[in-house]
Amino acid sequence: MKTIGLIGGMSWESSAEYYRLINVDMKSRLGGHHNARSVMVTVSFEEIKTLQHAQRWDELGEHMTQAALQVQTAGAEFVLLCTNTMHRVAPALEAALDVPLLHIVDPTAQALRDAGVRRVGLLGTAFTMEQDFYRGRMQERHGIEVVVPQAQERALVHQVIYDELCHGIVRDASRDAYRLIIDNMRAQGVGGVILGCTEIALLISQEDVTLPVFDTTALHAQAAVTRALE
Repeated sequence: MKTIGLIGGMSWESSAEYYRLINVDMKSRLGGHHNARSVMVTVSFEEIKTLQHAQRWDELGEHMTQAALQVQTAGAEFVLLCTNTMHRVAPALEAALDVPLLHIVDPTAQALRDAGVRRVGLLGTAFTMEQDFYRGRMQERHGIEVVVPQAQERALVHQVIYDELCHGIVRDASRDAYRLIIDNMRAQGVGGVILGCTEIALLISQEDVTLPVFDTTALHAQAAVTRALE
């Protein structure tokens, strides 16, 4: 079994879900008292959030690279960045690491292809929805078209993530607002919706909407277990 390296803390709520999902899946596959071999470095999200909103991506790349090198030194044989947004700086990590980075877009795209979805809605932080690092990889590497909500809806999705979900606050009113946004994207002909922030699964599940849901946290965690057992 390979040792999984996890870069967490963005936020710790979703990092805890990564840890749970990986170990539940490993035990499910191997049985007995098996769990995943892993190491995790947790960053302070307050500092990361401040730099994100200041658009200081070079500094963020340095922070993530330092964390990646820490888990590599601790014995990680491949690395997961337990956040969608910070994949904005994934190239910096890939350049610095001697072990692979398991990019969150790739297992999500595989699940979309397996489901026959070629046009998909994306919910995430404003950075993930509006910048090209996520949508571009989906389109250029995997041939999947990505649709994002309108500007006012994107602002609401972003606000709920940072002001509620990152603090572990789950509100019915926010769930209803997300459902409406998903319905609006469905009217644009999407065949599913990506929960493209690792906290959104705290709010929205498949039971909440009729469109197929693609939870990046769960898909990334499953891919990590598969890689660890190869």
